[in-house]
Amino acid sequence: MKIPKERRTYCPHCRKHTIHEVLESKRRKASELKWGQRQFRRVTAGYRGYPRPLPSGNKPVKKLDLRLKCKECGKSHTKRRTFRVGRVEFTT
Repeated sequence: MKIPKERRTYCPHCRKHTIHEVLESKRRKASELKWGQRQFRRVTAGYRGYPRPLPSGNKPVKKLDLRLKCKECGKSHTKRRTFRVGRVEFTT
């Protein structure tokens, strides 16, 4: 997938639209404190079995997080939406 190296988008730190550098990073591990994970731990606790059919096989590719680094303030943030992609190519 081809993605531009730079993009003009909103910076929450500067509170205005600035040019951002687009960087690639892997998704971090999901938090154990989220409601869904707490519910899952509660349901699987004790002598009960797995609450739904076991997932079979691995996904062909990992999910990708795009980090946007502001050229003015130097701080970075992520876009909320992540997506699966096999290969990333940053274009000019």
